[in-house]
Amino acid sequence: MPRVKSTTTRLKRRNKILRAAKGARGARSKLYKTAKETAERAMQYAYRDRRTKKRDFRRLWIVRINAAARSHDLSYNQFMAGLKRAGVEINRKLLADLAVSDPAAFGELAAVARQGK
Repeated sequence: MPRVKSTTTRLKRRNKILRAAKGARGARSKLYKTAKETAERAMQYAYRDRRTKKRDFRRLWIVRINAAARSHDLSYNQFMAGLKRAGVEINRKLLADLAVSDPAAFGELAAVARQGK
């Protein structure tokens, strides 16, 4: 059976790992073993944080909506419940954007929510 050298495959694999760990300090970006550990850990964090990002943004939107709703003498809960009863279907992302960029439009929605109570 002929001997198989995995030179090109091995080098491609090695370079792929070293490129992934490029921003790390010292040996973490130069030596294969430590670079591999660094890159794998980074990929785990990236996977986890892609999910965490969704939670964080939803929390931010809720905080912004709550602050804007309280300026119209409504709690977040009353505001959202009022909108739901009034049949207004606007997602939190858009509501938070309105609260920041267009307070007048948000005020109209607050009035609608107050009527929906």
